[in-house]
Amino acid sequence: MTEPAATAEPQPSPPPPAPRRSLARSIVRATAIAVAAALLLPLVAVLALRWIDPPSSAFMIGRSIERRLGKETTRGTRDRIDYRWSDLEDIAPSMALAVVAAEDQLFPNHHGFDLESISKAVEERESRRRVRGASTLTQQVAKNLFLWSGRSFVRKGIEAYLAAAIELLWPKRRILEVYLNVAETGTDLYGVTAAADVYFHKSPAKLTRREAALIAAALPSPTKRRPDRPSEWLAERGRWIERQIEQLGGEAHLAGILVARPER
Repeated sequence: MTEPAATAEPQPSPPPPAPRRSLARSIVRATAIAVAAALLLPLVAVLALRWIDPPSSAFMIGRSIERRLGKETTRGTRDRIDYRWSDLEDIAPSMALAVVAAEDQLFPNHHGFDLESISKAVEERESRRRVRGASTLTQQVAKNLFLWSGRSFVRKGIEAYLAAAIELLWPKRRILEVYLNVAETGTDLYGVTAAADVYFHKSPAKLTRREAALIAAALPSPTKRRPDRPSEWLAERGRWIERQIEQLGGEAHLAGILVARPER
């Protein structure tokens, strides 16, 4: 009796190809991680700068790169970027009042954005008239610290996100203090300490209301205007700022901000 022929063992079937869904999920996951990092990392920097005085700013770094690349402009140059930090209590209250009166009179009360000014700016853009500035001090701090110059919807969108974060994570006093120190105040000058020294040969604590108003008047174009040698326009702008300070109520307008340094 013959034995039955041995049957071949069945070969294992090859694994099914990985579904395309896995690749799609990986892409979505990687994108989500990248977006989360892009949103959260700036918040870490903003939070740290609530306590740490910024050693530089995006605008200063950009200017330094221009120097290294030899892209000097007609603005003229100094031997180096002149940036000196002063705490708010070491700056004359008139200087803080002057920049608020000149740049952002609603600063004590808004949450980072002047919606009325933004609406007017949009109307002027649509009517093709000269567009007025609508940036608050908070927005200018965000731009100076982290962003680049120029106009684009992308930059304005990032600026709005950072300004909202700054308003959320910093007290108003800190926003004003940082603004007074990082704002461009002249050719290669940043902050009111450098401006007070270069233009008036004194510390920022000793600035008079008139001198503070002239520095604030030059802020929209600080590389083209000299507070120590004001043009007729700049002198009149400075007088307007002084009148605005009076109409706002002087130091009372910044009550709760211009006080002794609180515990941060």
